[in-house]
Formats: sequence, C-alpha cells, structure tokens
Amino acid sequence: MVSETPLAVALISGGLDSMVAAALAHESGFRLLALSVDYNQRHRVELAAARRIASALGAERHVVLPLDLSAFGGSALTADITVPKSGVAPGIPVTYVPARNTIFLSLALGWAEAAGARDLFIGVNALDYSGYPDCRPEFISAFEGLAELATKAGVEGAPFRIHAPLQHMTKADIAREAARLGLDAGLSWSCYDPAPGGLHCGLCDSCRLRRRGFVEAGLLDPTAYAARP
Repeated sequence: MVSETPLAVALISGGLDSMVAAALAHESGFRLLALSVDYNQRHRVELAAARRIASALGAERHVVLPLDLSAFGGSALTADITVPKSGVAPGIPVTYVPARNTIFLSLALGWAEAAGARDLFIGVNALDYSGYPDCRPEFISAFEGLAELATKAGVEGAPFRIHAPLQHMTKADIAREAARLGLDAGLSWSCYDPAPGGLHCGLCDSCRLRRRGFVEAGLLDPTAYAARP
C-alpha cells in the first residue's frame, strides 16, 4: 500500500540551518529523503553530523553522494586557500563554493523526480549569512522556475516546490527554532576549518555567525570552540 503522506527531499549538509529546515519539513508532515554531498570539502566532519541528523529526524533514506568539487577548486573549502579568520567582511568571501547550491539543488531535483517527490527543502537564509549569491530569495525563485522547465514532471503539470523556510530568519531566530523543535543543536557542525580534537575553530565566518546566533537568542551554545574572537 502506497503511503499518502507526501515525500520531500531535504538537503542536509550537517549544519544547524539544514537541520532546522529538514526538521520543519518533518513537522509539516513530509516523509524525508535526506541528501548530503561529499564534495571533498575541507570540513568533511560535517558529513558525520549529516548522518546523525538524518537518523535523528527519521529519514527513510540518506544518500551521501560523492562529487569531488576540489577538481574545480576556486574556494577555500575545496582548494589550498586559507579560510579567513578575521571576522565577517562585506562582499562574497573565498569560502563561497562556485555554484554550490545550484549543483546541490539540481541533484536533489533529480532524486525528487525519480522518487516521485515534488518538494525540496534547503536551509539557506539571506539575513545572517556570509553573502553567498546562491542563498538569496531570487535564486530560490529562479531555480523553482528552472525545475518546472527542465523536468518531465514539470512539463506534464506537476511542478516542484523549493522550500527555504529559513530564508528570512536571523541566526538567533534559527537557534530559537531549533529549540522549539526540540532539536539537539550539538548534533550539527558549522565550522569551515575544524580544529584538532573535534573542535569548531571559533574564528571562521560560520563559527562567528553560529555563536552570535545562540548569544542573541539567549540560549546555551552546545558547541565546543577552540578559540574565541
């Protein structure tokens, strides 16, 4: 017997944002297919976090797809480029991975169409973030239009919906939402440049944004940092 509960593909990187987005999909009544991408990222420890999160959320299947973007380089996360540690600066930082969310959503779209899902969840937000162009509402809207044009399902009148439920949240909002959902934020990993001993470095953009979110939310930060700015 086929379940009448709708199915969604959730991109789970291992970070706090993707964990909350996937949990919101689950709360909304979706069965979850979890997709993580092993792109030979500097912070590969996040894949272990992704596995923990997918398991905790009861994903029906979790695919960790190998796709070595270090073959292209162009980012401090995929090439021998130093991760900045001096604070969040204006402009697009060197931790931007060229076209990453376009690539990831394309993979999620392919799986969704094959599995009969019409909903995709991604944990991007455009308020407290590092300035990546593929986190903006315009990108999400454009990709949804692309999905309708580029797929058999879309052409035949069964369009896809790209859900970005954190799009207009601050990091504090996201930390509060994690608490409301009863999530263990300690399962997630945010640091771009892991320190020895399994610690977050504490100084990269992602660590700074994460710490500030918990502070502004007035919540205990479960993260172990190697340093503080």
